[in-house]
Amino acid sequence: ADFKQTRTLKTLTKPLIASGHLRFASPDRFRWELLAPSQTIALRDADQMWVIYPMLKRAERYRFDEKTSGEWRETLSLLEAGFPRNRAELASRFHVVSILETNGNWQLALQPSSAFARKLMRQITVGLATNDYALTSTELEFVDGSRMRNDFTNAVYNPKLEENIFKWTPGEEFKVTEP
Repeated sequence: ADFKQTRTLKTLTKPLIASGHLRFASPDRFRWELLAPSQTIALRDADQMWVIYPMLKRAERYRFDEKTSGEWRETLSLLEAGFPRNRAELASRFHVVSILETNGNWQLALQPSSAFARKLMRQITVGLATNDYALTSTELEFVDGSRMRNDFTNAVYNPKLEENIFKWTPGEEFKVTEP
């Protein structure tokens, strides 16, 4: 799917708007690319996630393995690929705050179940089309009052994806950090 990302920060009078493309493969792989105004790539494959800044020759690596501490792992779980597949999964990760129907969309307002995760993110709002339940938007509300909204268009379901689009090995010119 293509997306338009709108970031609203309290320190700026106008929101930051970017466009990009998302590829997702169940259960836990994605490639999230901001294309304009500058490129940023997030790659998730099973036990790690990369955030890559090609123009700056920098990358951040986040591990999702058993060595990751409990609180940090809870926070990283917010980045888990894919939406819960059933009511039990949803209830284990989120509290449903509200469900509203507006303009042909369901708006599900969700609060992370983890107390530690709520220290970073107050709420996640997920937009689903009422006719086919397709994902139309996501909005993350952070504790500092900033927001990041993604509006999705041009979704293609079950395309053939090359395995290598979810893999990345940094070149020697990249500075890699592991926050």
